[in-house]
Amino acid sequence: MLTPGEAAAAIDAALVPLAAEPCRVEQAAGRVLREELLAERDQPPFDRVALDGIAIALDSFVAGRRRYRIAGTVAAGSRPQPLAATDSCLEVMTGAMLPPGADAVIPVESLLLADGTATVSDSVALELHANIHRRGTDARAGSRALAAGTHLRGPELAIAASTGRATIAVSREPRIAVLSTGDELVAPGLPLADWQVRRSNAYAIAAALTLEGHRQISDDHAADDPAQLRAVVARLVATHDVLILSGGVSAGRFDYVPSVLEQLGVQRVFHQVAQRPGKPFWFGVAPAGQPVFALPGNPVSTLVCLVRYVLPALARLAGRPAPATRYAPLATRWESRHSLTAFIPVDRAADGRRPDAVTPRRTNGSGDFSALADTAGFVELAPGGAFEPGAIVPIYTW
Repeated sequence: MLTPGEAAAAIDAALVPLAAEPCRVEQAAGRVLREELLAERDQPPFDRVALDGIAIALDSFVAGRRRYRIAGTVAAGSRPQPLAATDSCLEVMTGAMLPPGADAVIPVESLLLADGTATVSDSVALELHANIHRRGTDARAGSRALAAGTHLRGPELAIAASTGRATIAVSREPRIAVLSTGDELVAPGLPLADWQVRRSNAYAIAAALTLEGHRQISDDHAADDPAQLRAVVARLVATHDVLILSGGVSAGRFDYVPSVLEQLGVQRVFHQVAQRPGKPFWFGVAPAGQPVFALPGNPVSTLVCLVRYVLPALARLAGRPAPATRYAPLATRWESRHSLTAFIPVDRAADGRRPDAVTPRRTNGSGDFSALADTAGFVELAPGGAFEPGAIVPIYTW
């Protein structure tokens, strides 16, 4: 039986990143860049005025001049006129090109502007290129602006736009199918028999996927019937890039998922992981290369496996590097009495000395999803050990 680390490595080794596709820059938020973007020109592309004020020749200021005739105004986006005389200045606005002949800017807050002249406060100290964002100090033309694999958020999209590219290559968004199995599951809003339960795992899975930026998510349900399950899975595998199942994966009489997947040509990579909860977790690869994650049906098991394995795998499919493991100190003692790795829900501890500390929360087992409300996530604890306060352990947030 694989350890959690071995299971994660096996999943990673089986993944093939999705193909790239062109995308307009304004539509690329949340996507993953699949090409290197180069700076279109120097950044800034000219000596840029960093704040509103006046542009002067520094030599005149060093020689003692404190009163300047305002010879004109240079706004951002306008062609600058040259500074023609040392006794004059040009009013300049933030973002404007520095006028030729000027080499320092005095902020407007340090000036008295009246009757076409600017008088500089006696408290001003000035140096060469003061308040000027020099050309090329951020980047040089042709240098790498963004690397392939970059997750495109607001700052990265601003950089992408600055390269002048209207369309860029990004990872195709995965089409993700979520399939719940079980005769006992009834959707919210429908009549419920005493022996049935509400269908809830699918909503938790879809929410986690949506919060990670995935937008192409389908939702299906299949009864505990091999023929129906085979038909539904065959349809989903044919039309999606990723399949996530919940339930029917253990060793019970009605746990048909593993056999149905293998009948459909899904190559099993592993079945069972040495962990608690979520031991029956199954992973395989469909004939066309799609990853298939079959998660145990107990709600806590489903969510733990989703966060620990599926979400990182989806990031890798998009061409992003695997997210770094995060760690947190325990605020209280916890003893792990099992021979399997334990995933324990945790709260943020109210401890001013260690604001990142977490406190394990006891639950009534892998079916007790009510206990997960307001938790920060879960920690991963090695089997058979006692963990004292301050112990540093891996943490996975919801």
